[in-house]
Amino acid sequence: MHFEGLPDEADVLLALEPDEIGLRLLPTLARPSTMPGIPLALQTFLGFAFATVQYADGRLGFRSPYPAERHPEVKEAIAEAWAWLEREGLLMPVLVNLTGGGEEFHPTNRQVSRKGRRIALQPQLGLSTRMLPKEALHPTIREDVWSLFHRGKYDTAVFEAMKAVEIAVREAANLPATEIGVHLMRTAFDPKKGNLRDTKAPLAEQEGRSALFAGAIAAYKNPQSHRRVALDDPDEAFEIIMLANHLLRIVSDCNSVFS
Repeated sequence: MHFEGLPDEADVLLALEPDEIGLRLLPTLARPSTMPGIPLALQTFLGFAFATVQYADGRLGFRSPYPAERHPEVKEAIAEAWAWLEREGLLMPVLVNLTGGGEEFHPTNRQVSRKGRRIALQPQLGLSTRMLPKEALHPTIREDVWSLFHRGKYDTAVFEAMKAVEIAVREAANLPATEIGVHLMRTAFDPKKGNLRDTKAPLAEQEGRSALFAGAIAAYKNPQSHRRVALDDPDEAFEIIMLANHLLRIVSDCNSVFS
């Protein structure tokens, strides 16, 4: 049995994290023809995937592409990935009808959830989304930006992240609402009189920080404020959001690497 998206070499598969294996396994689990007529449960899936088969020439082999001696550790890796899929809500219990009436969720049988089916159509989207851990984001953008990114609205996520930087700088520098964009950044971090300048840093570093903030706003917020910007690359969006995340930490954290 070929696992769509998973490497056929055991060593390569075992080098992957549970979430990486799980997201690559999801299209196989979502396909009805994977185990026709067989309930989708971890034990039955592993039994089916690693079962022995007899070829036309009489030889015996296995459905899986992995050597028999590697089956135990490969099964363990898949079980870890299965547990991750359940924890993330990508696999869910199957609701069954009881003989005497009523319903209950089956203790072992699973089905791919709505979210799981969406990701199964674009597994690379799930792999990119996992790069943006919610807990790593600054509290200012943790909820809205993470949610937008997770839903694939990359351009809006980037805009909101950079807008949060602009608001944070304006508030921290105690500047009026009329100060916006690049001019706001230059004013706040002006090496001579900016309220957010680091008086202990050398002039070159102060100018660098001013340029860093001004450049980020000019390159990533201003264009989206004035025209439609097509941003459909999750990797690029992730990088820009993490830049905004770092800028927010510079503003709010006195222990920033620049302080």
